[in-house]
Amino acid sequence: MTLTEKVSRFRALHQQSAPFVIPNPWDAGSARILEGLGFSALATTSSGFALTKGQRDYGVTREEALTHCRDIAAAVDIPVTADLENGFGSKPEDAAETIRLAAATGICGGSIEDASGDDANPIYNLSLAIERITASVEAARESKNGFVLTARAEAYLRGQGDLNAVIARLQAYEEAGADVLYAPGLPDLDAVRAVCASVSKPVNVLVYGGLVRNDVKDFVNVGATRLSVGGALAWSAYGTLVDAASMLNEGGFASLSANRKGAKEVGRWLK
Repeated sequence: MTLTEKVSRFRALHQQSAPFVIPNPWDAGSARILEGLGFSALATTSSGFALTKGQRDYGVTREEALTHCRDIAAAVDIPVTADLENGFGSKPEDAAETIRLAAATGICGGSIEDASGDDANPIYNLSLAIERITASVEAARESKNGFVLTARAEAYLRGQGDLNAVIARLQAYEEAGADVLYAPGLPDLDAVRAVCASVSKPVNVLVYGGLVRNDVKDFVNVGATRLSVGGALAWSAYGTLVDAASMLNEGGFASLSANRKGAKEVGRWLK
């Protein structure tokens, strides 16, 4: 498919009657495996990618993130959207430039969040946040292939989880032209239902915390469109590494026989 065709396919996924699961690879190998397992689209993870660089989340540069976008997009034949953090700068023009550059990497879309990176004031004030999304929307619409822009309201992940305030932000981002709305960290299905009922654009839900006790059909009933898992797969993989290597360090090798079925399958999807 051409990139334009991938974007069209990606948009169509958001129009289905049931939500689709969009897992989060952290490198080209994990992307190819997830594609091979049959997923219809992928999303990068800022924390998972940072882990591959030996960094904490938000520890990579914009250029590193864009290179990562190119690598993932080139590794698979399905649509890829990207976690572009806060656009790598506080100004609206910073976010817009990140979208312009990202649109040239082969990905079909990306997200801009309203987290500032400032511990004293972790969320941008509403007027600046709206300006940033507005600028990002304009940049996305300039893309010759199309670009699906996701606007993220980060309050729950920053210890400021006020559902009414989060909904008000998402409504403002919808009015600014965002294609998809996303409030990571929602605590339960009631909160997801309230968000989905309050906006008309597709809603991405991070399946995190208490939400992992649910399955896809539960999210159908509350109106979710897209289900992602953030860095969970990457952290799980690295956690398995720690467990297995710890046993090696203690003189045992039994961990090397664990999950052999999955390990044997991996080679099927590598070039």
